[in-house]
Amino acid sequence: QDSNCPKLLCQLDQHLGCVNCVRWSESGNNLASAGDDKVVIIWQLSNYGGGSVFGSNIVNVEWWRCVATLRGHDGDILDVAWAPHDTYLASVSVDNTVIIWNATKWPERVRVLHGHHGLVKGVTWDPVGRYVASQADDRTLVVWRTSDWGKETAVTKPFQECGGTTSVLRPSWSPDGQYLVSAHAMNNGGPTAQIIDRDHR
Repeated sequence: QDSNCPKLLCQLDQHLGCVNCVRWSESGNNLASAGDDKVVIIWQLSNYGGGSVFGSNIVNVEWWRCVATLRGHDGDILDVAWAPHDTYLASVSVDNTVIIWNATKWPERVRVLHGHHGLVKGVTWDPVGRYVASQADDRTLVVWRTSDWGKETAVTKPFQECGGTTSVLRPSWSPDGQYLVSAHAMNNGGPTAQIIDRDHR
């Protein structure tokens, strides 16, 4: 009963495989989760309240309901990302694809992006929504245009010497959109994070 004591608010348990990624929407009204069951689940907080979780001693304070289940990938989903203003949701998978979902009309697929030749493990939107970037085991970071979903550029040089694979590859845009930072790069034989300048690459 102590409001100052951290407590479990809700257990979301509709996935049938390992959950690999959970992301809040920009508005905070939606939560996206994805995993090894090849689906993305979209959750919303319900006004109806909590209760006991069947088969356990957990009592939910809040109730988050599934409002959409997004099916389209043929393999484990490793990352998801919301576009600015929650217009789109991007998901990436070991099936080598990026799927763009219409976040205003679930479960509509806007586009399936093909261009990687390895497991796609990370995705991020630029702050104004002009580009979405994905990174894969094929040692490339691809920047896609959102105007026509075509490939703007593929960055390969910083990743050519990378050996083996890594569990996750999650790039991120700087808040001003000028820089894109990526993990699992190499510089003079040493591992590093690569900062890519939007204007000069």
